[in-house]
Amino acid sequence: MPYALAAYSLWGMIPLYFLQVRHIPALEMVGWRVLFTIPVCLALVMVRKQAGAVRAAVADRRTFAYLTLSAGLIGTNWLVYLVAIQMNQVLAASLGYYINPLINVVLGTTVLKERLSRLQWLAVATATVGVAILAWGARDMLWISLSLALSFSVYGLVRRQAPVESLPGLTIESAILMVPACGIVIWAALGPAGSSLGQSIFTDAMLAISGLITGVPLLLFAVAARRMPYSTLAFVQFIAPSLVFVLGLTIFEEPLRPLQLACFGFIWTALAIFCLDLLLRRRGQGAAAAAR
Repeated sequence: MPYALAAYSLWGMIPLYFLQVRHIPALEMVGWRVLFTIPVCLALVMVRKQAGAVRAAVADRRTFAYLTLSAGLIGTNWLVYLVAIQMNQVLAASLGYYINPLINVVLGTTVLKERLSRLQWLAVATATVGVAILAWGARDMLWISLSLALSFSVYGLVRRQAPVESLPGLTIESAILMVPACGIVIWAALGPAGSSLGQSIFTDAMLAISGLITGVPLLLFAVAARRMPYSTLAFVQFIAPSLVFVLGLTIFEEPLRPLQLACFGFIWTALAIFCLDLLLRRRGQGAAAAAR
């Protein structure tokens, strides 16, 4: 749980970073994110002495196939998210990560055969109503929301199935994306505007820290996704879009419509129901342990 809470809190605040790099084209920014993530991962691999795990994962065809798929999914997710922020569609991005947990519940119960209690199903139904209301009010940008939700939900499922630890897995994913990332930044450098790198000290600094901003929450998420029930992880995910939602209303000054307010009420009611269920389960387990 601490890993999940940390990951989603960081992701919820990430629009503040992208606000500083809005002048960089979305595709080029994705390329630099990949390239600056690689040295961060390699440094951590050396510190934690996991080079052997990286080699073993690359040598295993099944594991490498999983990571190739997950690399494509997370690269797609990054690109769509950046496009949304640069189009000033922060609330559409927020909706995508509201839909994401519901898809995770579906994947958890169907693919992973996890079972939900009645209260948990009530929470899912309540959240679904809220998300449906918000989706109806954002039909014109629903492609952004659905692309974000589907790409990240399937990414988490693939990473959960891949028999590799979080850091070696992210290192390999970044290495797989390195070739297209190099092509993107070279293409940008040859364009009329030239490369964004080298234009100013501030821009260079923002690009340089993109590796940390990308790698740290992904590592935390990968740890959580492998250790937590996927359906429980789904509800923790509501932290990130709620923070993005608040940033959209305040920092990005997007208008608050009645539909969005209604959605927010349903979502937080669902979270309250889910937390109540967890509390009741914990009390029940404590009583059973005391009886033994």
